[in-house]
Amino acid sequence: SQDDGIRHGLSLEKVGSLKPAFSPTGASTAGNSSQVSDGAAAALLMRRSTAEELGLSGSIRARWVASAVAGCAPDEMGVGPAVAIPKLLQAVGVEVPEVGVWEINEAFASQALYSVRKLGIDQAKVNPNGGAIAIGHPLGATGARQLATLLPELERSGQEIGVISMCIGTGMGMAGMFVRE
Repeated sequence: SQDDGIRHGLSLEKVGSLKPAFSPTGASTAGNSSQVSDGAAAALLMRRSTAEELGLSGSIRARWVASAVAGCAPDEMGVGPAVAIPKLLQAVGVEVPEVGVWEINEAFASQALYSVRKLGIDQAKVNPNGGAIAIGHPLGATGARQLATLLPELERSGQEIGVISMCIGTGMGMAGMFVRE
């Protein structure tokens, strides 16, 4: 089979010539937006004691620290991470620079860029192996897909703290923090 998300022969000139999707003066085009992809991901979260009882101690890759949900006005759809991430960081007492890897879902590049810039996140730490635009955006699998991308990157880069965040519709955002074991 062939991945529909790969856009062979694409150039900056071609991307720059695409018409905006929502407004004649808008910035979101098919070139800086994710495609809807088929896909699946799974994550198994449980108490450490349960993992030990089941003989899964050697499979523990990270520890879930906390999650936060927050919202903004529904017409600001897509920028939920900009309000959910600060709520999460405040709850756990962690500052933005302490996070080693960020996975921020970006159905539209402008949404992720807004959150990254608003929060002062080092862009080099965000989606280091590609986000929804590069990998795909399988509906209903976003959090598990982000976790499946985050954990190997924490291990590869030797970082300890990772955060995943996404817009979850109608102005809502969610963020979760994980610490590498």
